[in-house]
Amino acid sequence: MSRSTPPQRFVPTLTEVVQPPVKDAPAAGQAAAIDHQHLQEQMVHRVMQRVDLTLDRLLRETVGRLVLEHTQALAPSLRDEIEIVVRQSVNNAFEQELASQWPDRQ
Repeated sequence: MSRSTPPQRFVPTLTEVVQPPVKDAPAAGQAAAIDHQHLQEQMVHRVMQRVDLTLDRLLRETVGRLVLEHTQALAPSLRDEIEIVVRQSVNNAFEQELASQWPDRQ
């Protein structure tokens, strides 16, 4: 193949260098920041779930212990009050029964 014909006058020539598209650096940084934030939110959520479970258990134990301690401290006073109420109830019941058996004794 010999070149006998001269090249055309308007042969296209490459005058600028075309680079492949580069990922937008700020967009890539934003994506990494969003991923980091998402991971952080997930971790906080999981930690809070664990704290909730532990806190719930500890609160139940503490409240149960406190209720038991206060009940034990109140027991003598409660017994005295209950004894007074039971005595009054029994006395009233006896009085009513006697009144119904012997109506003329009033």
